[in-house]
Amino acid sequence: MRYAKLGNSNLTVSRICMGCMGFGDSKNGQHLWTLDEENSRKIIKHGLDLGINFFDTAIGYQNGTSEQYLGRALKDFARRDKMVVATKFLPRSQEEIENGITGQRHIENSINKSLENLNMDYVDLYIYHMWDYQTPLYEIMDGLNNIVKAGKARFIGISNCYAYQLVKANALAEKEGFSKFVSVQGHYNLIFREEEREMTKLCYEDNIAMTPYSALASGRLSRYSNETSERLEKDSYAKFKYDASSEQDSLIIKRVQELAEKRNVSMTEISLAWLLTKVTSPVVGTTKLHHIEGAVKAVDLELTEEEICYLEELYIPHKLVGVMAQNTQSRSREKQVWSAGNKQIL
Repeated sequence: MRYAKLGNSNLTVSRICMGCMGFGDSKNGQHLWTLDEENSRKIIKHGLDLGINFFDTAIGYQNGTSEQYLGRALKDFARRDKMVVATKFLPRSQEEIENGITGQRHIENSINKSLENLNMDYVDLYIYHMWDYQTPLYEIMDGLNNIVKAGKARFIGISNCYAYQLVKANALAEKEGFSKFVSVQGHYNLIFREEEREMTKLCYEDNIAMTPYSALASGRLSRYSNETSERLEKDSYAKFKYDASSEQDSLIIKRVQELAEKRNVSMTEISLAWLLTKVTSPVVGTTKLHHIEGAVKAVDLELTEEEICYLEELYIPHKLVGVMAQNTQSRSREKQVWSAGNKQIL
């Protein structure tokens, strides 16, 4: 395993971050591929044995049980001071808004619940999961700064945002003397490269770490088949993100397969080796032992410039999907409300 500094923080993270969305008790059956605690622990332990020290979870993953599984496993298998644990909080609910719960109070409640789930005194990285268009930015940044000052989080990150939003947030933080975002977790992989329009340039210039999710496009970049696998068929959210562009994406995936056969490595290794030339530490979701093994091997695989160009040259622009598509809709609604004269949205 190799390691790197996480942006402008003093955190040293493994070049592969273990994504823990696949761990937890999915009581409502929404995610049929999630693992129970026994099997989650096996994968976490194996990742630790392979040198991974960076783990990403969220309060919204399986009603907090992902945090619980991770916390118990790390307590049993690792030293807390050697681990980098990231978790995320969701925007205020409509009920909280109606009850007058401020952004600061929401963040305090969220971190306290996450720390209870994790059975930890602090997290290393606390991530703003998605932009909250109904909460003033000042409340978010002040709330995050408060928990850093309280020692409940060492650093803060952001996920699912536009480059202008990250700039705006860090500019406010600098003006007010608040903690600034040191990392961004966006949707970025070989078949979805929209982050390259602005975000990658911003992060390079401001030394903000990129830790993208969906690094293997929900499995599409780790296998090539004309038949959709059982896992992909079950994952309705992944189908929503990728099915519309599947025809054009398949041409790139085929090239991943060709290079993997040529180099005698897995498609996972090729796909992640490419992404590792762009970012600090991709978040790799794992539900089988071989998933994490392939991810770790990618750290030592170096692609030539010719191979990188070969993988990239067929890419064409994609529509925003998933959370970012919802963000676009939220921005449209926000504009409509603003035009109607409601000045309280900021």
